[in-house]
Amino acid sequence: QVQLAESGGGLVQAGGSLTLSCATSGRTFSANTLGWFRQAPGNEREFVAGSLWSNGNTYYADSVKDRFTISRDKSKNSVYLQMNNLKPEDTAIYYCAATPLRISTTRVAHFSSWGQGTQVTVSS
Repeated sequence: QVQLAESGGGLVQAGGSLTLSCATSGRTFSANTLGWFRQAPGNEREFVAGSLWSNGNTYYADSVKDRFTISRDKSKNSVYLQMNNLKPEDTAIYYCAATPLRISTTRVAHFSSWGQGTQVTVSS
């Protein structure tokens, strides 16, 4: 099992930026794809961004494309989510997740390891 720990959430005004970090530990060799998801109150958990650990290929939800950037630092076993031009509708708990699958998947069910989440609140 991979352990994941998010950090970097907070309160920001609309148009502002935040960077989330996700540190991985444990069986990190099984984390072939890492993803960021979010869940707002009353909503289902939804995919935000993903990255294949081996080659760094990235993919995004349409709602965040051109505003969010996922990146990884292999030396630190960490993945990041740079969020720019934040909007009130980005307010949610953000989760880091890992899957042993080597595919660009957006499905919650494919990810077997999850962090505890970090709150992001965007005020208008």
